[in-house]
Amino acid sequence: MSFLDKLHDINTIILDVDGVLTDSSVYVLEDGVLMRKMNVRDGYAIKHAINKGYRVIIITGGKSEGVIKRLENLGVQEIYSGMQDKLEAMDELIEVYGLDLSSSAYMGDDLPDYESLRLVGLSTCPANAAPEIREICQYISPFKGGEGCVRDLIEKILKVQGKWVETDVVNLTKDKPRDF
Repeated sequence: MSFLDKLHDINTIILDVDGVLTDSSVYVLEDGVLMRKMNVRDGYAIKHAINKGYRVIIITGGKSEGVIKRLENLGVQEIYSGMQDKLEAMDELIEVYGLDLSSSAYMGDDLPDYESLRLVGLSTCPANAAPEIREICQYISPFKGGEGCVRDLIEKILKVQGKWVETDVVNLTKDKPRDF
């Protein structure tokens, strides 16, 4: 089955944070606080997918409260942070929610994502993922982590399924704040 064929069956999108939603950089402030940079277009795509009925799940080794708040503001309800063993989160998703991994896409960039990527129906990664990850992924985005790779994946899924519609995308008015 080709990559494009697999897009038709996806109803769940599982994402790593560092190296996928961010560019892998961590800014260290003098007080020890770590800061990350995220792409607004990735955020819009996440919010749009959730509004269209897709389940978006985050599994990350990081524990940033700022990242969690941002993702919650986008509408993400299932956030697994501080996960040193990402398979533990995958097992919980299967057990608690009955998640069908064959209709799930996972985007990861480094070795902690390796086993999870092998379990899902569609394994994906950013252009600058670790070589071992690029080797096993069915789709490698032309965009780097934190530079639109998530938007690329979500847009492809929604377009193939007929849910990325211009009139839906441009549904912004002056009295509606942009929170993506």
